[in-house]
Amino acid sequence: MTDLPSDPAETPRYALYYAPRADEPLARAATQWLGRNAETGQSRALVPVAGIAYERLAAIVAEPRLYGFHGTLKAPIALADGATERDLLDAVGRFAVGQRPITVPTMELAELSGFLALVPGARCTELHDLADQCVVEFDELRRPADEAELARRRSSGLSQRQDDLLVRWGYPYVLEHWRFHLTLSGRLPDERERQMVLAELRRRFGGEIDRPLAVRDLCVFRQSGQGRPFSVLARFRLGGGRRLSTQVWQAA
Repeated sequence: MTDLPSDPAETPRYALYYAPRADEPLARAATQWLGRNAETGQSRALVPVAGIAYERLAAIVAEPRLYGFHGTLKAPIALADGATERDLLDAVGRFAVGQRPITVPTMELAELSGFLALVPGARCTELHDLADQCVVEFDELRRPADEAELARRRSSGLSQRQDDLLVRWGYPYVLEHWRFHLTLSGRLPDERERQMVLAELRRRFGGEIDRPLAVRDLCVFRQSGQGRPFSVLARFRLGGGRRLSTQVWQAA
């Protein structure tokens, strides 16, 4: 059985994400922009942006910095009773071997519900299939959402279909409501500020815009407790065995 903390706020959560490898230009650009590397856990000072106060810039990147630079394939879950971290890692490792790397033909900067992100220029069927499989394949390891979590999700305003998805899968934005995105900011309601940030992102991520994105790995991210940063726990090659994040977990 899982040895669960007595305080729910101390319960770890796990997510299945795409994240670029640390040596890729996209990872380096994201680390500089967010001021944190989720692979190594290292933080750094933000590079200033002209016209935006440093404290405001820190607030703009606070949420994506906390979650680590990623594209969600299965949203964060607490483990079901009886499931262990090792169970999850073993299951993801077996799953990844049966998959294959995916190339998203082109990426672009976009605004999604007020925040800025890198998104595919067009729907990538292979990536959608991978995300759908991740949602379904690992659902037996997910602890069902409690009433507080359901209420929190519903407070944002959900369609009937999204509510059905929330109840069944623990998250409303899955399957046909899923959209792959690499978040780069929090919500930016001020149009002038949003355009300033967008211009800066175009400059910093210019090498990734209108270019293919290689999705080669399936990453397990871990959050040790409520409000704490997510970090890479393990990284598995799609279709090619296992490549581990060595600072946290090692194969037995």
